[in-house]
Amino acid sequence: MAYQVKDYSHLIGMEGFSETLLKNHFMLYSGYVANTNKVMDGLTTLAKEGRAATPEFAEMKRRLGWEFNGMRLHEYYFENLGGDGKQDPSSKLAITLAKQWGSLEMWEADFRATAMMRGIGWTVLYLDSITSQMLNVWINEHDVGHPAGCKPLLVLDVFEHAFLTDYGLKRPDYIEVFFRHINWTEVGKRLS
Repeated sequence: MAYQVKDYSHLIGMEGFSETLLKNHFMLYSGYVANTNKVMDGLTTLAKEGRAATPEFAEMKRRLGWEFNGMRLHEYYFENLGGDGKQDPSSKLAITLAKQWGSLEMWEADFRATAMMRGIGWTVLYLDSITSQMLNVWINEHDVGHPAGCKPLLVLDVFEHAFLTDYGLKRPDYIEVFFRHINWTEVGKRLS
């Protein structure tokens, strides 16, 4: 089954994200989808040819994590955008965040601080499926640093392609606009 590029064009016109930035970002995402499919097809072909114990197979297996996570993280990111940024303080997610961090403001400060860490990558609010603890985690690369057994709830792309066109090196301004457009309903669905 081939993965399909999802249409996020409804995000065009979102204040603080230029059409150029979004279209470039969508094109990058579509490349991850295409490459995920190419890697999956290549692995299938090598296995059918009896070449699973080859360096080519091993390298494709390693590459799959990069391409697949690049695809999926972008999907989570685009899907948790497009909202009004207002979180219902009586929602299960808000109550859980406030309880764990002491307040929603303290959780948000921690998430923002994580997003401001020097480097490229992702900031992800994860739910530990075993303990139900939530974690704000920095991910350097698509395929490195994901906590095992955790489910992504809120995903922020902090690679330069996500903000450089509109904000230059002003990452805090980008993070501010991101927070104004979080679709908390979508994020809450991921908690369930």
